Amino acid sequence: GVSHVLTLALQELSLLCKRDVNGVGMLYDLLRSRWLQALLKIYECLQHYLGKRPAPVTLQARALSREVVELLREAPQSGEVKELRRLLRSPHLKASPALLSAHDTVAQKDFEPTLPPLPDNIPENEEAMRIVCLVKNNQPLGATIKRHEVTGDITVARVIHGGLADRSGLLYAGDKLVEVNGVPVEGLEPEQVINIL
Repeated sequence: GVSHVLTLALQELSLLCKRDVNGVGMLYDLLRSRWLQALLKIYECLQHYLGKRPAPVTLQARALSREVVELLREAPQSGEVKELRRLLRSPHLKASPALLSAHDTVAQKDFEPTLPPLPDNIPENEEAMRIVCLVKNNQPLGATIKRHEVTGDITVARVIHGGLADRSGLLYAGDKLVEVNGVPVEGLEPEQVINIL
């Protein structure tokens, strides 16, 4: 994987370092850095997860279940057919229409985050805008906000070291908030924005 390629690159760079080639020492130090190693491990874990992400066998389990029940009524009554009919009538599967309906609903949903498309007609002199997606659990955001004294915009006042915003590397002090969770913040007080967060 990526770690193996990095190890090979480090071996090659160590040879060049001994020859004192310009910039190689800095590149060698960068590739040996702990944060890059950790980032590559995370990347490999994500790639492994994406490759093994379970996918539903069918999106229509409820309809398939009904079809099987109908087929079993017409099938010759062998031991296997009787066993399958007994399983389908068991108390565990009595609630199967609701269970299978829930399965179908989940199987048909896409749980990847979706961001709105960027408009095509952005003027060239327009300030750059970033769309940031932070997923909070029960932890605080780790940033404070304030109203800018001159413009009246809601901005990030401070990013608290070690907090969610700091660890994500996506929010910086001075960033202007335009929208939070799909709600425009223009004209709102900082306290109202905090309630949306």
